[in-house]
Amino acid sequence: MLLAGKTAIVHGGSGAVGAAVARGFAREGAVVHLTGRTVPRLEDVARRIRDDGGTAHVAELDATDRDAVERHADMVAAQGLGIDVCFNATSNDDVQGIPLFDMALADVLRPVTKAMTTTLTTATAAARHMVRVGSGVILVMGGGREAIPNLGGSHMAWSALSGVCRQLASELSPQGVRVLWLLSPGSPTAGEGAGADEGSLLTKRPHYDDVANAAVFAASDWARTMTASELNLTGGLVVD
Repeated sequence: MLLAGKTAIVHGGSGAVGAAVARGFAREGAVVHLTGRTVPRLEDVARRIRDDGGTAHVAELDATDRDAVERHADMVAAQGLGIDVCFNATSNDDVQGIPLFDMALADVLRPVTKAMTTTLTTATAAARHMVRVGSGVILVMGGGREAIPNLGGSHMAWSALSGVCRQLASELSPQGVRVLWLLSPGSPTAGEGAGADEGSLLTKRPHYDDVANAAVFAASDWARTMTASELNLTGGLVVD
């Protein structure tokens, strides 16, 4: 198992991506702590993990509340041997389908502000425990960099996220903490044969399991030399 003996926090664990990643972490041996604002959905994810033989804990948490996030991180670290992995898949409350010149400024800025807030609160709360032991991985879920109209503030939020992750990596990597972000085009799909992306080289979107597998790899020692980098899961829609 790639994550045996590890402790992982998955913020936004009730969403489709967060749930898939949580199940992937648990499948590879990690003890998973799920957080989110909808407890019944979190409990459903935790039940599925336990039914498959994994270990999962649930906490109602607003990832924009820095004090609450830090208290939760302290609790998780105290229960085990620290925090090994922190994955942020919280939603950004964006408004789409409207040209920028027709949008209220607050609607444009909301996803940017929320993405920055949740990323910084969750990452720094976990990092404080990681630097004490000189190891850990912070993973952030981001969107694509392709130019698509009427996405409101989403592209701005994704661009800002990559900048935050690079700065976190520059500060934390010398202390043994890796920072990576996963790049995905829009919403992944639930299974085979769906979600075609006409502009991508592979002509299909990633499945939730593809995102989970990439997150497991990034969190594991197999990726121990990777930091300040993005994992491009766009199927060639974004080409560097």
